[in-house]
Amino acid sequence: MRFENPSDTVASASLRFSIEVLAWVAGPWATAGVSPWLIAPTAVVLIGLVGIFSTPGDKTKIVVATPGPVRLAIELVLHVVVAIAPWLIWPQWAAIACVLVVIGSLVAGIPRTRWMLHAKA
Repeated sequence: MRFENPSDTVASASLRFSIEVLAWVAGPWATAGVSPWLIAPTAVVLIGLVGIFSTPGDKTKIVVATPGPVRLAIELVLHVVVAIAPWLIWPQWAAIACVLVVIGSLVAGIPRTRWMLHAKA
């Protein structure tokens, strides 16, 4: 499989996708405990940020061209959501599994992160 970013791998892309899906589920679910009115805005923000802002050379479809460090900051927000939200809403074993996915994603994504730090919009 060939990716646009020369530093991306199947493992890092798969784990990053897992982070996105977990954040899209856990984030709104966690905010539901505060207020049901926060569910939709949380989902829109978490999904919208990833879907709209992309770095040229990393993705094939670009809606808004974004420098690599900005895209990494967006992805870091998702990682934080996945590291924290499950502890508030799911059993301990599921929260531990989510933290392991975060760690795996960060480790597998090191080459891509280095590339993205220098990528321009």
